[in-house]
Amino acid sequence: MHGILPLWKEAGMTSHDCVFKLRKILGTKKVGHTGTLDPAVEGVLPICVGNATRLAEYITDAGKVYEAVVSIGTATTTEDAEGEVVAQDHTHKVITREAIEQALHSLTGTIEQTPPMYSAVKVNGRKLYEYARAGQTVERPTRLVEIKELTLLEPQEVYEGEEVAFSIRIACGKGTYIRTLSVQIGEILGYPAHMKQLVRTMSGSYTQDECKTLGELQEMKEQGTLNEAIRPLETALTEYPQIAITDANRKEISNGQVLPVHPSLKESDKIVYVENNQAVAIYVVHPTKTGLMKPEKMFPKVN
Repeated sequence: MHGILPLWKEAGMTSHDCVFKLRKILGTKKVGHTGTLDPAVEGVLPICVGNATRLAEYITDAGKVYEAVVSIGTATTTEDAEGEVVAQDHTHKVITREAIEQALHSLTGTIEQTPPMYSAVKVNGRKLYEYARAGQTVERPTRLVEIKELTLLEPQEVYEGEEVAFSIRIACGKGTYIRTLSVQIGEILGYPAHMKQLVRTMSGSYTQDECKTLGELQEMKEQGTLNEAIRPLETALTEYPQIAITDANRKEISNGQVLPVHPSLKESDKIVYVENNQAVAIYVVHPTKTGLMKPEKMFPKVN
């Protein structure tokens, strides 16, 4: 069994919990997830099975789409609804749609983020949440993230109350913290804020519609239809050019040899060589040899 299993992670479970349960359902230890989702978050979590575990990093690095509820008026230690309150504004707020959309527009593109203390980012070999739980603070690395799209989902023109909450859709790149983004939206609007709720609706090319829950997968196992939930590993590589192997280069590619740069590699950071619709190798520009490319990943042939 080799490929990508689009799992719908339910709230209350860690990503590691899902992998543990899936190993039992699938009957194999070669199972890996593609980036953690917090226990309180539900959503699309592509799972790599068999040979596809070699592709986990590509899905982890791919774009994501989320739907979040931003709460204006309260800040927490964790920047989400799970943390302790650290700041609160009890005033009656009147926030216009225009003000929210301006805030979203200003945070679209390449922006800076400082990861929250309660996160898995490592500083000096320790995860930030380990420092936080020990009551310690350390300097956190600010980094650049890509926000491709920020959309306000509700139709009203004015939001008002002591707490103002609204839903947004976020299309973003690797390493984006939606919790931190919620806080940044609040800062622009002039209030403390946190992320009240989060759902991941897309990861890489995998969408909510094609996902299965753990319960559904268990039922499919009992019915003998489990293979129907596994997508070909090539579906994790759709953003890269797919180049058919020819008689002239089959031996060199199968042996993982260095080759002259393919024209398609000038427009993409990777190309995928395929034979009979199966990925054989992923090639990248050679880091030290001008005009040449080398394999980054090789895949054993699956019958």
